[in-house]
Amino acid sequence: HPRVRRQRQMCIRDRTYISQVDKDGDGIDDQTDILNNVKNYISTNPKYKSKYYANGYPDDGYGVCTDVVAFGLKDAGYDLMQLVNEDIKNNQQEYNIENIDKNIDFRRVNNLKIYFARNTVSLTTDISKIEEWQGGDIVIFNKHIGIVSDKRNFKGIPFLLHNANPYQIRYEEDVLEKYTIISHYRVGSVSYTHLRAHETDQY
Repeated sequence: HPRVRRQRQMCIRDRTYISQVDKDGDGIDDQTDILNNVKNYISTNPKYKSKYYANGYPDDGYGVCTDVVAFGLKDAGYDLMQLVNEDIKNNQQEYNIENIDKNIDFRRVNNLKIYFARNTVSLTTDISKIEEWQGGDIVIFNKHIGIVSDKRNFKGIPFLLHNANPYQIRYEEDVLEKYTIISHYRVGSVSYTHLRAHETDQY
């Protein structure tokens, strides 16, 4: 029934996943921290451009899709450059990399796809299961990656926080239904007992 469906979607929109982990000890749980950090990063309006940086992380106002994720995790206590480099060195065959380069490997979608599959919790790729999509989640597409927003459309499907190309006008877009989703990940536990609800679920 349309009314019941709307009530369910409203309830889900009021549910916020709270991680039990606070990696950087700043008093903000990882899920919230990652989401806030991504919003702070995109508020700087990073210009889309693929460049190599001797220190790994872009420092000149430019960036690509992977940097949205990297900066989101970095300020939550997860140095993706270091973490991916260590995982590649210990599992080089899985990454199919001949020459390891710490400064760029963590900025490649294919490498992040492998890293997150190995080191985080894998979730559904079915966007109709809207309760399983939470702000701060990581979503990977074919040659693209982004962070799930806490903003949702009228169907309850979340927006995407990403940097896709030089012509993109907004960094937060209602485009999840337009992309082919390859994988969906979350840092930390995903138990429903850790979902904070502003109202009791009765749907």
